[in-house]
Amino acid sequence: MKRQTVESSNLASIGYDSENEILEVEFNHGGIYQYFDVPHDVYEELMNAESHGKYFSANIRNDYEYQKL
Repeated sequence: MKRQTVESSNLASIGYDSENEILEVEFNHGGIYQYFDVPHDVYEELMNAESHGKYFSANIRNDYEYQKL
């Protein structure tokens, strides 16, 4: 999955597979995680958030199933 680099103290890049509703997040510490059944509007809100890290922590981290790649 192609990820877009973001400016964040916690997140390095973010990708999204709209067909399968999978959000892929690369953290600055190097871990890459996929979050499942994430609606497209949540991805859009994440990408448009003033702070990607704060939005991710508040709305995604504990709300969706995930796996580490």
